[in-house]
Amino acid sequence: MKFAIATSDSYQCVLEAFLRAGWQLGKLFVSPDNWMYSNQQVIARALELGASVQHSPVTESDLAGLECDLLVVSCYQWKIPTWEKHIHHAINFHPSPLPEARGPYPFVRAILENRTSWAVTCHRISEEYDRGDLLASECFPMDGDENHESLRLKTQMATGRLASRVAENFKPLWDGASQQGEGSYWQRWSEDDRIIDFSLPVESIMRKVRAFGDIECAAKVNGITVFVHRAKGWVEQHQAPPGAVVHANNFVMVVAAKDGYIAITEWGLNAPGAVINSSRR
Repeated sequence: MKFAIATSDSYQCVLEAFLRAGWQLGKLFVSPDNWMYSNQQVIARALELGASVQHSPVTESDLAGLECDLLVVSCYQWKIPTWEKHIHHAINFHPSPLPEARGPYPFVRAILENRTSWAVTCHRISEEYDRGDLLASECFPMDGDENHESLRLKTQMATGRLASRVAENFKPLWDGASQQGEGSYWQRWSEDDRIIDFSLPVESIMRKVRAFGDIECAAKVNGITVFVHRAKGWVEQHQAPPGAVVHANNFVMVVAAKDGYIAITEWGLNAPGAVINSSRR
């Protein structure tokens, strides 16, 4: 069986799972590199296998010329056009327990809601995002101190396990796919969601820091907006107003919260993906 795949380095595990199951790669589609996702490794792997690589969005004419049995999608920025007239099957690996948490980037909210478990789901690609029939899912636990990076890694590993199951049992899973229930759609986080409110308890603030991780929270400190990359909080009685800087050492700042302190240990004046300020060590 021959397949094409639209993916990135973060989910090369999906490509490898299908190769291990005996599938032959026909073509790789990639979307642009950014500060969170890269494509160098998966491109090198595709070229090593003699497959072609496309950097522009998938079009219907691309699908018509694929000569593949299956299109696999995992971590791809562009919408897949109508495929049914051109190939037999098309699936997507979505990083949530569908039908819950449809949408582009559920990791942040999963941590903000203190979820105790999470999942990745394989579904048929449909006209509406993330609503196609479900083939299979892979569940895993979330820790009490889960952060953005650990959840992404757990999701990648779970996707690799799920991809192996799907690749090895594709026909029965495809034929037995079930319709999704009503479920829910999670909007992508907004800039306001990233803002730290120092009038909140330490636990709430640190949960937000963990949820955004390398995406970074924003905080107003001494009238200046800084982007928080690393922080440590602790509960301690004090009389300082929330948001006041009570201690500073070189570039480290300790800021008062409702019931304790937040030590901002790594920060910058530029948002992630921009030129990094010298204030970040």
